[in-house]
Amino acid sequence: MFSLRRSQSVFLGIDISSSSVKVVELAQSGSNMELKGYAIVALPPAEASSAKESQIQVVGSAIKKAMKQIGTHCTLAATAVPGSAVIVKTVNFPANLREDEIEAQIELEAEQYIPYPLEDVSLDFYVLGPAENMPGLVDVQVVASRKELVEDRAAALEWAGLKAEIVDVDSFAMERASHRMMANSDGWDIGEVYAVIDSGANATSLVVVQDRKVIFTREQTFGGRQLSEEIQKRYGLSFEEAERAKKNGGLPQAYQAETFEPFIDALGQQIERSLHFLQSSQPQVSVKRLFLAGGCAVLAGVQQHLDSSNELSVSVVDPFVGMNLAIRATRANLGRDAPSLLVATGLALRSFD
Repeated sequence: MFSLRRSQSVFLGIDISSSSVKVVELAQSGSNMELKGYAIVALPPAEASSAKESQIQVVGSAIKKAMKQIGTHCTLAATAVPGSAVIVKTVNFPANLREDEIEAQIELEAEQYIPYPLEDVSLDFYVLGPAENMPGLVDVQVVASRKELVEDRAAALEWAGLKAEIVDVDSFAMERASHRMMANSDGWDIGEVYAVIDSGANATSLVVVQDRKVIFTREQTFGGRQLSEEIQKRYGLSFEEAERAKKNGGLPQAYQAETFEPFIDALGQQIERSLHFLQSSQPQVSVKRLFLAGGCAVLAGVQQHLDSSNELSVSVVDPFVGMNLAIRATRANLGRDAPSLLVATGLALRSFD
């Protein structure tokens, strides 16, 4: 069910997280890319006791709602599984093998790479190119995930009336979208190493990229939900009211010092911990830029905190830089929403690989 290789179709990019569904629709507009529309639909907290079929319907209903908001007629989609839920291995094969021969060889040797029975796994591969310092061989990236996770995402899309044309990995989608963003920005060096911090509602992920390859990932269970829950508890609000207040303001003056600043400090510490883990595990890797993505990226103070505590160039991502905007995509809150749409944009870009 994985599909890491090229497709000739055009489809929606659908990012399914634990807290929301994000949908992006792109189109080719002459020599430029165009954002046709996007939508973000919150998901209710998952009940541990609820049946899988019910959870699939909840996600499918959110996707349907997002499609209605966009006004799309697209029937194909690309979605992704979390990088923390996949096994990625780079192996070498003779350069003269055809793709079907590589596939057969991978299936024969799969137990060397994957600690699960093959019948329980969704498996795919992608030929990266010639192996460095190994003439006659190519690097092949093998990616595997539990089949259940892939099938649940496909089922949610099907419930919404879509076909899952591609199931990708979210870190690969982040690389794809950030590469396009950097290529449309000034002062970009194609060989430089950069990192993306995607801090959402429940998790903060670090993805490090070198030469268009994801070379390091790390995920921590920390995100904007902690801030919403603290607002809820401290000010006696419902969770929905706390979410609105976090985004739109209206909280007591003491909120800044008592609640917000401690959260920003904790988030900064989580990010710094991930960067230190990278440095200790791969000391030869020197990150030059740090991009902030996810809902926490636009919280006032996050960028300033990292600017003051690191020697990196820190900026908030805009996956739509250099794109034309269709009329139905020009929303007042696009600037605030854009950092949360990095994965969905990277998935939609699969249409144009």
